[in-house]
Amino acid sequence: MCSTWFPWRPIKLIFKGLPDSALVCNDYNSNFRRSMLVPTHEAKPTSLMFTNLSKKASKHYTISSKSISMEDLKPRPANSSPLTPLGFLERAATIYGDSPSIIYGDTTYTWSDTHCRCLQLASSLSSMGIQRGHIVSVISPNTPPMYELHFAVPMAGAILNTINTRLDARTISILLTHSESKLIFVDQAFCALIHDALALFPPETKRPMLVLITDDAAAEESSSSCIMIHDDFVDSYEEMILKGDSDFRWIRPVSEWDPIVLNYTSGTTSSPKGVVQCHRGIFIITLDVLLEWEVQKQSVYLWTLPMFHGNGWSLTWGMAAVGGTNICIRKFDAALIYTLIRRHHVTHLCGAPVVLNMLTNSPTNRPFDWPVKILTCGAPPPSEVLLRTESLGFDVTHGYGLTETAGPVVFCSWKAEWNQLPTKERARLKSRQGVRTVAMTAVDVVDQKTGKSVKQDGVSIGEIVLKGGSIMLGYLKDRDATTKSMTEEGWFFTGDVGVMHPDGYLEIKDRSKDVIISGGENLSSVEVESVLYMNPSVNEAAVVARPDEFWGETPCAFVSIREGLTQKPTEEEIIEHCRGKLPRFMVPKTVVFMTELPKTSTGKIQKYLLREMAMSMGRAKHPRSEGKK
Repeated sequence: MCSTWFPWRPIKLIFKGLPDSALVCNDYNSNFRRSMLVPTHEAKPTSLMFTNLSKKASKHYTISSKSISMEDLKPRPANSSPLTPLGFLERAATIYGDSPSIIYGDTTYTWSDTHCRCLQLASSLSSMGIQRGHIVSVISPNTPPMYELHFAVPMAGAILNTINTRLDARTISILLTHSESKLIFVDQAFCALIHDALALFPPETKRPMLVLITDDAAAEESSSSCIMIHDDFVDSYEEMILKGDSDFRWIRPVSEWDPIVLNYTSGTTSSPKGVVQCHRGIFIITLDVLLEWEVQKQSVYLWTLPMFHGNGWSLTWGMAAVGGTNICIRKFDAALIYTLIRRHHVTHLCGAPVVLNMLTNSPTNRPFDWPVKILTCGAPPPSEVLLRTESLGFDVTHGYGLTETAGPVVFCSWKAEWNQLPTKERARLKSRQGVRTVAMTAVDVVDQKTGKSVKQDGVSIGEIVLKGGSIMLGYLKDRDATTKSMTEEGWFFTGDVGVMHPDGYLEIKDRSKDVIISGGENLSSVEVESVLYMNPSVNEAAVVARPDEFWGETPCAFVSIREGLTQKPTEEEIIEHCRGKLPRFMVPKTVVFMTELPKTSTGKIQKYLLREMAMSMGRAKHPRSEGKK
């Protein structure tokens, strides 16, 4: 600051009203430091005097008493516009107007196209009576309309609610009733599902308006169901765009704390909650993920992650920020993924660890000629899966986040020196969740009884807590759950259990409800699963607690086996495999073989269903002669 104002060397600043001391500014490093005691009785009230010390004759410069003090400098309209990710789209249209924004089959849109279409759709929504604060829902796979609605709905002042396509009619009915949705955009493949959900509405509840999203790719599978309820639709998606005004002045948030999206937790538990995020939080998480994942301008992103899952970890808005290309697909198919990666020279994609497993097991997998960045979150990826994935040319980044954080807020930031380590050690390090992102204020692991930080020893277990700008506003209509999850001390309690390593890197050990207590010992299901994945016959694995008449609970492993094996392993062989790599009390006492483990649409294994299955087996019976564990 001072080096810009004054070209001389050291200067003496005399502040009236301060203690008898002065500050010296060195124009070489622009640092202030405490200097000699200087009388200040000669300075006029509220004046600031500068003395050039490099000359014998001092020169004084005084700022008049009319100047604004630090206390008077407050936010003004020019410097406090609400943060919102919606402005990313307008900027993309200006810079990347002729570049492809969305590719879906044979359809390609540019960023100018997408900008106009979103404005027209927002205009039509306003004309239909959608107002600021209304909930507008959508049920659709990863198609261009699904992407556009992430901008168009909040541009109309409304709040976007994306619905998990794998939910049943009863659950969808509950969520729509709870959110008081005013309008639902329905992809034609889900017409029958929404019809059944609305049929379960209480008689006195007003039904939302319906808008049909037609798609030739889904026509054959859903044509009959759409004809059945066609009269219930007030309009079609493309007709709304045609009717809209491309010069529509989109509705900016009054405050950056205004809600922008409502997302219900993904269903890994049996009681989803409505998570409300604001414009500010989404703006922060979007730029945070782009920075941490090194998403460059005009990257090519393949939508393997459902957009309804945390709004695609906020990359829906992120791709507009960098003018990238969105490659949209209706469903995950490993062979198709490899084809699209090569056809469009994809640079980035996301997926849960199970997606990595599916990609590595595909018969069409061949190494790429360029690095393809893949971001994985959710359950910790087994090191064996990471090794196989990276051998194909994928550059895997491991992160951690929740619906409540709008995306990953912890990344396993890679250190260059780790590249010199043996392959298995690198995979072990990468399987950790890592450190907070730049915009996240703090991440800690605290003892669940005392609330104090646990030791950074990689062993002491506690609950993971977070604080930062992308934490949700709260749970819709659930004050108790909101208050319980976010304390007055400023922490959000995740419900996840982990450890902090000596180098400051976080590692998740389990969901708190997934910790198995066997004979008084707490054991992590994740650690047991990692060992199971080391078995070359195992395709998928999940471990939950089964009641045990002697130990209270013991590990129960649910396993699917790789295809094409001439000889499948037995239960005893799987148990014996674990015995050689785990303490005795952590070895599964029960192994259940399944063709495929139940998953959410994002690939998360639904452990609550497996727990129900384990409970239905009854208590495991073991002779007490089994001895000490």
